[in-house]
Amino acid sequence: MYNQANQSASATSNRAVVPEAKQALNTMKYEIANELGINLKQGYNGDLPSRQAGYIGGYMVKRLIEQAERQMAGK
Repeated sequence: MYNQANQSASATSNRAVVPEAKQALNTMKYEIANELGINLKQGYNGDLPSRQAGYIGGYMVKRLIEQAERQMAGK
């Protein structure tokens, strides 16, 4: 049962819950990479070290949480 639940979670984890937000998230990814001084190219970035990719994703999550907190606070 665990394996079946894990498979369905991983099958949906790469799909956007709000497809309209895809472009905004993509733009944010490139902005953050630029701020961190990471050369992120359009298309394939498989040569990017995991550490750098992790920094980009981590900062994206941090910024999204900050935005959600401001929205919940009514600011």
